[in-house]
Amino acid sequence: MIEENIKVTLPDGSVREYPKGTSAAQIALSISEGLARNVLAAKVDGEVWDSARPIDKDVSVQLLTWNDPEGKNAFWHSSAHLMAEALEALYPGVKLGIGPAIDTGFYYDVDFGDHDFSADDLEKVEKKMAELARQKNVYTRSDISKSEAEKYFTEKGDEYKLELIEGLEDGSITFYTQGQFVDLCRGPHIPHTGFIKAIKLLNVAGAYWRGDESRKQLTRIYGVSFPKAKELKEYLHQLEEAKKRDHRKLGKELELFTFSEKVGMGLPLWLPKGTLLRDRLTDFLKRAQQKAGYQSVVTPHIGNKELYVTSGHYEKYGEDSFQPIKTPSEGEEFLLKPMNCPHHCEIYRARPRSYKELPLRLAEFGTVYRYEQSGELHGLTRVRGFTQDDAHIFCRPDQVKAEFIKVIDLVLYVFKALGFEDYTAQISLRDPEKAEKYIGEDEQWQLAEAAIVEAAAEKGLNTVTELGEAAFYGPKLDFMVKDALGRSWQLGTIQVDYQLPQRFALEYIGADNQKHRPVMIHRAPFGSLERFTAVLIEHCAGKFPLWLAPEQIAVLPISEKFAEYAEKVYAEFEDNDVTGYVDHRDEKIGRKIRDAEVKRIPYMLIAGEKEAEAGKVSIRKQGEGDLGTFTVEEAVEFFRKEKRKSLGH
Repeated sequence: MIEENIKVTLPDGSVREYPKGTSAAQIALSISEGLARNVLAAKVDGEVWDSARPIDKDVSVQLLTWNDPEGKNAFWHSSAHLMAEALEALYPGVKLGIGPAIDTGFYYDVDFGDHDFSADDLEKVEKKMAELARQKNVYTRSDISKSEAEKYFTEKGDEYKLELIEGLEDGSITFYTQGQFVDLCRGPHIPHTGFIKAIKLLNVAGAYWRGDESRKQLTRIYGVSFPKAKELKEYLHQLEEAKKRDHRKLGKELELFTFSEKVGMGLPLWLPKGTLLRDRLTDFLKRAQQKAGYQSVVTPHIGNKELYVTSGHYEKYGEDSFQPIKTPSEGEEFLLKPMNCPHHCEIYRARPRSYKELPLRLAEFGTVYRYEQSGELHGLTRVRGFTQDDAHIFCRPDQVKAEFIKVIDLVLYVFKALGFEDYTAQISLRDPEKAEKYIGEDEQWQLAEAAIVEAAAEKGLNTVTELGEAAFYGPKLDFMVKDALGRSWQLGTIQVDYQLPQRFALEYIGADNQKHRPVMIHRAPFGSLERFTAVLIEHCAGKFPLWLAPEQIAVLPISEKFAEYAEKVYAEFEDNDVTGYVDHRDEKIGRKIRDAEVKRIPYMLIAGEKEAEAGKVSIRKQGEGDLGTFTVEEAVEFFRKEKRKSLGH
């Protein structure tokens, strides 16, 4: 009998033939032993598989290692299973919820029943995991019928897994086994536990089952793991750095913002210094927008519910919004504004439009409100009320790509001015397999997606493409920015939308004197002021560029005798739009300098006897020390140049 072969296309375009049933692990071994030792999983025709899973048809294959995001995902998912195995061994009878990989490791939600468990027990679980990992137990996948799955977890007494099985179709259920542990899981997993060389369980939190506050609260254990001990050491060092830069900690120390339970969870209160920082960010972008032809508008904080029904947002996101506000009029309901775009559509509709007016660029720093569950709230990065640097461009179809490129230029200008140099543009497209998630016609989606792909290519952006990450009304370009610690954040976004103009019946009169429908581009270079500020604080560790710092100078008189001169010096700077304060405390100059350093004031101006007699000041730069003595006029000019330089001019 002649053995049937399959053709395997590798990422470099080369095609190899293998016997039917060959696995990705065997393909890796045929290329090199070194590669085979490092393969964690494989992407087969775009779907991530176990490396041991047999392939029985012609496919494209990408071998995944620790350097690939999907490889890390499989590694951390497998580590979650290893932790669950350790927990079952240490705490007999525990019940398991879900245990996924996340961007920074993994977690498992656990019902400990009568067992006591706290953060003090994490080290014991780590040791057990390390012991099990050394056994090099293989992760084995098996298809199982729904009735068999239900029988297994009924006998085990695990109601959480039984509830998950309820929502699965017979024929689609798989179990994974390693050592003595069996779990309901789609996979994929790494070949065996021996790949997991370094483990750290990080913290314990509460998590309601399936995110429902009316359900039981489980114990969520977070962890991270690595294939080398050195990588764990580096990660823990980075974690310590991240703690020092935590925007919640620095926001309090630098007096930028606060939260109040009486005001409400997830609703930030901006303090005077934080407000000054926020105002500088908005003024900076407003000036850039004005040069780029944007017009500012203002819309209310609430809107009639029907507005969001028309836009389609209520159907998609109604459950994540605050409950409707009822008025004395029967049947009249309003929503706290969850987004600005429907309001801007109504501004466009306020009067007839001509093709000569397009593109029409409407911009607003609009505050919106979305209900986030309390467990999801996190400082300024996840809040219930936030301000978007929102703008909507209404243009003709033939203007879409040119406008998209102009928005890319604006986003890159913002990043450069704020020191974000490492970023990737994610082209977020719809998932053709899940058409029900999106609205609109295929032709419109194809046009919109082509405009984004072409614009990104023309600008030479470093891009990745993600299916299924589009907004429900259109594709988008999301900017994934790396901060000083190498962490990735999604900040600016640009979206092409053919749907809202249709839903709101937006029109313009063309050169042919006929009615036409505009295309809408949504864009927000910051994303939201709250999230952007949080990322910026952590990126620069609270040491803001001079133009942005709320307090740019501290004038430090050596003693009270020079207080009046210090005030005169400060007045000169204040007249030249440099802000700060005079430190009149009865402290030695060394203490004043140290305190200004801790407060991350960019520059200190020392005023003593010599300076007062000569009409000069000594300037110190934060973290660098003495820059010399200048006349007040020279110092003012020095600051003008430094502010321009810090803006990238």
